[in-house]
Amino acid sequence: MSWKSICIHVSLSALIVLVFSGCSGGERTQSYDIVVYGGTSAGVTAAVQAKRMGKSVAIVGPDVHLGGLSSGGLGWSDTGQKEVIGGLAREFYQRVYQHYQNPAAWKWQDRDEYGNVGQGTPAIDGDARTMWIFEPHVAEKVFEDFVGEYDIPVFRDEWLDREAGVVRADGRISEVVMLSGARFKAKVFIDATYEGDLMAAAGVSYHVGREANSQYGEEWNGVQVGTLHHKHWFASDISPYVVAGDPSSGLLPRVSAEPPGEKGAADKKVQAYCFRMCLSSNPDNRVPFAKPDDYDPFQYELLLRVFDTGRRDYFQKFDPIPNNKTDTNNHGPFSTDNIGMNYDYPEGSYERRKEIIAEHESYQKGLMYFIANDPRVSKEIQDEMNRWGLAADEFVDNGNWPHQIYVREARRMIGEYVMTEGDTLGTINPPRSVGMGSYALDSHNVQRYIKPDGFVQNEGDIGVKPKQPYKISYGSIVPKRDECENLLVPVCVSSSHIAFGSIRMEPVFMILGQSSATAAVMAIDAESPVQDVEYSALRGRLLADGQVLEAAGGLGGSSIIR
Repeated sequence: MSWKSICIHVSLSALIVLVFSGCSGGERTQSYDIVVYGGTSAGVTAAVQAKRMGKSVAIVGPDVHLGGLSSGGLGWSDTGQKEVIGGLAREFYQRVYQHYQNPAAWKWQDRDEYGNVGQGTPAIDGDARTMWIFEPHVAEKVFEDFVGEYDIPVFRDEWLDREAGVVRADGRISEVVMLSGARFKAKVFIDATYEGDLMAAAGVSYHVGREANSQYGEEWNGVQVGTLHHKHWFASDISPYVVAGDPSSGLLPRVSAEPPGEKGAADKKVQAYCFRMCLSSNPDNRVPFAKPDDYDPFQYELLLRVFDTGRRDYFQKFDPIPNNKTDTNNHGPFSTDNIGMNYDYPEGSYERRKEIIAEHESYQKGLMYFIANDPRVSKEIQDEMNRWGLAADEFVDNGNWPHQIYVREARRMIGEYVMTEGDTLGTINPPRSVGMGSYALDSHNVQRYIKPDGFVQNEGDIGVKPKQPYKISYGSIVPKRDECENLLVPVCVSSSHIAFGSIRMEPVFMILGQSSATAAVMAIDAESPVQDVEYSALRGRLLADGQVLEAAGGLGGSSIIR
């Protein structure tokens, strides 16, 4: 089709989207004040804030669906103290609330059955007009509404050329190039991906894995052999061998023969990933768990041994979201977390990451099918599992399976300021706050190993609650000055592994996305590096836009300052 004929049928703006969404491979370069790489929740809030402040902005990235985990199954929000969630993040949850005020939103459940609407529940805060728990498609609609209302161009399915796609000059990124050939110039770039690919390709320092406790004077960071915080460990002695008690018979699947390391030591391993499935118990909206093509029941032998000990808490994290659905998360020693199978992901090629994602999907689908159908599973557990199935009205273009794997942690920048355990637990006062966190220092298991006594155990699960909300430093979202002067990183922030365990929550990513964009606009207006943004002006604008930056009374305070 000729360009002339295309123009008859589409507007000029739609034509540009066609060209630069992979239609013809980047014959021209798009230019914006700010380019946000990654369509996560942080990416959307960053773009909206930039547009509200009068700058041209585009979202570019591999995502087809906007919102990352917030629209990818994580509807049971990890909020911590909701009082410190302000700005566009709070507006997101207010828009969710407004959606559920419409009776038509309650297709599969009466509204009165889900919480005490208007009087405040863990899901719904009627006084503040916010709702913190929601269906995936509702979150995605909110994010799409945001970009639609602000006329923000979104270039989907665009993958950064990680080898040669970051063009730098004089300490700054001048242009990024996608594998499609599409090119994007900007004055400031924001890496809002879970992986930190733009940050890494730009030559910014980062860390993968757990630092030794000695590096930052921490207690909960490095290898945590013997630490048992949640219920995600083997409470009974269970043999990891094919023939119980016989090492010569070989190991059961998904148990490592490698030693776990010394307590407190560093490693290059990352906490487990999973998919946050949206399940339905409504027969008219339930898709039975299908048998994967590569199904192998032997992969789940260890789970049978857990069940044989009498453990029956498997369904404890089938957290209820509206319309008789769940946000299903990992629970117990052998569950949806695919422990030890993601170590290559943070720095893996796109092809290697796709392999890891496919293996996680196969594992988790097989796990559901196994519990629902294997005759060795007790009737009590099997009957409960068969009440559930994939929600037929979610992820409809992906076989009702989440489009986003839960990348709980990948790269973490080493920026101007490194957030550590002390910053989150109140022994250090972080400078130049651009938002607050409050959730527990939460790491899922990192490895499954054999103890000296010959039994199996998990390692890496941590849950330590801060005494009060803590400040997140501006220095944690900007690189070191000599590494890049026009990049901000609101997701793969500069922090230790265990501090990131608290920071890594979706509301915080939205908060930091907004703060990153505000700083980006100020750097553009001042024609300065992002490291030189005048903090008093930044603080004033963030407060004016509803961000929460500190608690009164310093480290020990509890009153929130808006």
